[in-house]
Amino acid sequence: MNSGDRRLLQAVDIKPNIVVAKDSSGKYDSINKALAEVPNNNPTRFVIYVKKGIYKENVNVTKGMDNVILIGDGPTKTLITSDLSSEVRKLTTFHTTTVAINAKHFIAKNIGFENTAGIAGQQAVALRSSGDKAVYYNCHINGYQDTLFAHKERQYYRDCTISGTVDIIFGDGRSLFHNCQIIVRKPAPNQSCIIIGHARNDEKTLSAIVLQNCTISGDKDYLPVKDKNKAYLARPLKPYAITIIMQSQIDDIITPEGYTLMNGTVGLDTSFYAEIDNRGAGAKTEGKWGGIKHLDLKDAKKYTPRIFLESETWIPLTGIPCNPDLIQGV
Repeated sequence: MNSGDRRLLQAVDIKPNIVVAKDSSGKYDSINKALAEVPNNNPTRFVIYVKKGIYKENVNVTKGMDNVILIGDGPTKTLITSDLSSEVRKLTTFHTTTVAINAKHFIAKNIGFENTAGIAGQQAVALRSSGDKAVYYNCHINGYQDTLFAHKERQYYRDCTISGTVDIIFGDGRSLFHNCQIIVRKPAPNQSCIIIGHARNDEKTLSAIVLQNCTISGDKDYLPVKDKNKAYLARPLKPYAITIIMQSQIDDIITPEGYTLMNGTVGLDTSFYAEIDNRGAGAKTEGKWGGIKHLDLKDAKKYTPRIFLESETWIPLTGIPCNPDLIQGV
């Protein structure tokens, strides 16, 4: 993306390549129909403006549909929704997603992604991000179990809201969340909630899930059951999971031990969890699992956008705001 592309995204009045609308004011009424016009291995920005409305479709930005910008009228006004799930539809988790991003340099702005399968659907993904250098800005990503599949590659989330129950954010992506709200919803009876499930299987890879200056809180329906249906910050889905939570607000919804396991002792001695300079009642480290790492701010720098995502080589060119370093005064 060049400087002209950056100005394009920052502009208030962006001229889209295609307009999608439910009221017949656009070229198409379907996002997938608009995506079909994206050239293979597309070298320049392709802007799709999706007007307010509910779009009931499973959107697939396939490999080669590079440099797509999807812009809506707001995350509660432009909503992409589906109800595919592992339990009801008998699909693998990978194939339950409402929106799948498989191409490089994807940007979503002012869009809502939703999976409405509910608790009974079990694994039911709202968004799967698999393409390198993806950016999500002012988006809502809502579901229950396995809401956001941060599958692989570099991905940056800014000013987003993500809600769910079990493994709300999961996958093996090199993922960083800035100024995002993570909301725990009421789960099934006798079910616990987990914010993050990282799935790093190879200790040589650079993947991790990092929350910086985020807020972790409970939905109003969850708060009355938080003592029965415990919430944990994270668990390892694979042996070499890495989860970093820093400079964030953690409300009083997290169980004292903070962390749990998925399968036996997988990740017990090989995963890496760190909490750095957090605040709020849930940020207390006393009584938490003994394996948690207590890093100082100097050590935390390696998990900032500048180093962890190599952000300065690509995020500024998107026009999306990003503080590449530790955030002062939080």
